[in-house]
Amino acid sequence: MLSDTLKQMKADGVQRALAFVTSAYSSYSSCRQYREDIARAQSEAGDGAPVVDKIRAFHNHPGFVEAVVDRVQNALAKFPSERQEAVHLIYTAHSIPMGMAQGCDYEKQLKETGRLVAERLGHKNWELVYQSRSGPASQPWLEPDILDSLREIKTRGEGSDVVIAPIGFVSDHMEILFDLDTQARELCEQLGLQMARAETVGTHPRFIRMVRELISERLDDNEPRLVLGALGVRPDFCAADCCPMPRRA
Repeated sequence: MLSDTLKQMKADGVQRALAFVTSAYSSYSSCRQYREDIARAQSEAGDGAPVVDKIRAFHNHPGFVEAVVDRVQNALAKFPSERQEAVHLIYTAHSIPMGMAQGCDYEKQLKETGRLVAERLGHKNWELVYQSRSGPASQPWLEPDILDSLREIKTRGEGSDVVIAPIGFVSDHMEILFDLDTQARELCEQLGLQMARAETVGTHPRFIRMVRELISERLDDNEPRLVLGALGVRPDFCAADCCPMPRRA
């Protein structure tokens, strides 16, 4: 656990460290909360705890985008070439409460990643949806849900081929396996939709190289800060009021 790790690092004489958070996007739960966890662990480690700097968000880094493009391309290739242009490309990300979304760039960054990937694929038929919602039903969360989106595609009658690409995640963990490979696939079978699921970036070589590039740029100011799209490079150090905790009713 983080607190135990920082205590061990302190005992080993480690004074500074970089933290790579495996979320490409900015929100309270995907950025600030990790920084708060680090600060709490430093406090528990006591005087002399290592200084820990978080590496910037990477939703528009070429390494992330190129790895996603490759994963989606592989999923599209599961359909006959004459049907690929009409495939519904559905990006998914973890839903968050609207109160949290309104105080950060999470949704904007997800749409930017989706656009960058679609442009490189030359694929115009795409949308962003959400999964893994939790919490009380009375609290509004980002929508639409992946299952509602699939039902809407069936209702519109605009083709039956779908590729689901979980761009909000970097590994094929339980939420992917249950929400998409189980629930979404079962619904697709009921609706008569042909579904292929793109892998997450995982250990894709371009993604792994991106991690090294992010480390290098923090260690050497002369290293290029690679970025795509209009949102630019995320700062190394977040503003004091960045991605606040959402107010609770």
